[in-house]
Amino acid sequence: MTVSTAKAEILIVEDEPEIAELIEFHAQREGMNARTCHSGRLALDAIRRQAPDLIVLDLMLPDLSGLEVCRRLKQAAETRNIPIVMVTAKGEESDIVAGLELGADDYVTKPFSPRVLMARLKSVLRRQLEELPRKEGNRIVLLSGSLVIDADRHETLIDGKKIDLTLTEFGILQCLAIRKGFVRTRDQIIASVHGKHTMLSSRTVDVHVTALRRKLLRHAECVETVRGVGYRFAESHTEDA
Repeated sequence: MTVSTAKAEILIVEDEPEIAELIEFHAQREGMNARTCHSGRLALDAIRRQAPDLIVLDLMLPDLSGLEVCRRLKQAAETRNIPIVMVTAKGEESDIVAGLELGADDYVTKPFSPRVLMARLKSVLRRQLEELPRKEGNRIVLLSGSLVIDADRHETLIDGKKIDLTLTEFGILQCLAIRKGFVRTRDQIIASVHGKHTMLSSRTVDVHVTALRRKLLRHAECVETVRGVGYRFAESHTEDA
């Protein structure tokens, strides 16, 4: 969907009127067009009639849960690409992980700062508008060409020099770099690298990420930890002078 973040159509799915009004007020202040639904079923109907550019989705709804709403949207071809930012009560890490695995793009915990929420919404919208990392055939070119991931040769280059990654380290880096800024849970990373039916512990992923960072040298901070959830490749990265 080609739309500026300022003119984006936002659907707020929230059953608490005060919170819904708060989000709507701040979204409109940012120039977004915001509308609200107070239940999951009403939201699904509204989305089918007019698809928004982004959905702010509460997890605790009176009929369908936010997770179920997300699942249905991501299963349908016409709605699966609509970005979803989930809103959840503080500390519900299991729900956060479940939402991300269903395809949600980000999450915000309650109580939240409206300014932080707006920043997160704009960040997700920008990611929708921006191109994926530049690709040359099966090469992913990052950081102005400083970091290159070559899938055909199964090589990773920093400033034109090959770095020695294991199969798992290469797979993790490729999984994260394909969609910069998007969080990947440890289970998603394992499935991407080794297949859905592989049983590995979360600790195993952490060990591989530690080794990967060591080999990325000055780019190590590009692989960011999202506490309690997983990892992501940083949207922006300032190299050391």
